[in-house]
Amino acid sequence: MGIDLRHFRCFVAVAEELHFHKAAKRLGVAQPALSRTIQNLEHSLGVTLFVRSNRNVEITIAGQSFLKGCREILNRTQQIVQDAQRVHQGKIGTLRIGYTDNAINGYAPDLLKNFQRSQPDIALQLTHSVTANQLAELEEGIIDFGFATGSVARSGFSHLCIQRELFVCIVYEGHPFFGRESVHIREFSNEVMIQGTPEKWEHFNSYLTPLYRKAGFEPIVSQMGMATSDILRLVACGMGITILTESVADILPPKLKAIPLQEITDQLETIIIWRTDQTNNAKEHFVSFLKKSLFPDTQSV
Repeated sequence: MGIDLRHFRCFVAVAEELHFHKAAKRLGVAQPALSRTIQNLEHSLGVTLFVRSNRNVEITIAGQSFLKGCREILNRTQQIVQDAQRVHQGKIGTLRIGYTDNAINGYAPDLLKNFQRSQPDIALQLTHSVTANQLAELEEGIIDFGFATGSVARSGFSHLCIQRELFVCIVYEGHPFFGRESVHIREFSNEVMIQGTPEKWEHFNSYLTPLYRKAGFEPIVSQMGMATSDILRLVACGMGITILTESVADILPPKLKAIPLQEITDQLETIIIWRTDQTNNAKEHFVSFLKKSLFPDTQSV
């Protein structure tokens, strides 16, 4: 006879009640059927689990050992079932998320932190990646979401704007602009500029180029950095100044200053983007959370 979970449940009920009639009532079965189940279990194990008499039922030492194992198996089985149900419901899982430098300097970390608090069993795998690479990784199913820089309109994708930021000038202590409250971009025509590399900052730079051209000049770019931190270090060394977005002001090292740009109202968007045709409950939980966080007023209507 094969032993299955039904045998374990019957045994545990009898072991806890030490009374066949009460155990049968608890299980919703007939007492003779329960007695046969325990007898068959003992026969299969080759072990006496209970000492029976007309007056009482006592569990043997072997039965006590078996009881511990049965409880562990039943508890583990219940956990496995609950985990499977929670995975199906999207309450357990993993979301793979790409992000750009600009996104991680802004509102994205707060969104991710708050989502993790609300869904602690959904793991977040974060990967630094530029916007162009994120779009390719989304196409290939390597990531589930991307915090991308700049507005991206692409068929088969959905997106939400998580922030819009003004551009600011970052200067080092001792630079003529350092004491200023604002500066006009035309004043940059003779300045040495630090900029992000074309391959890493393609989308960001595509916003800056029209600003320079509208002001009537091409920037003098002396150095390029791969990451925001690289650019800021180069500025801090006095190798030039740069234009970044206003959220960078929160992470500036000492002796650097963010200065607003006069007459520049252009804003850089940070969006979160995902494939519309690839979804699961964990993704739906995340999208729902994002909408409630970003547009709380519309969610209550």
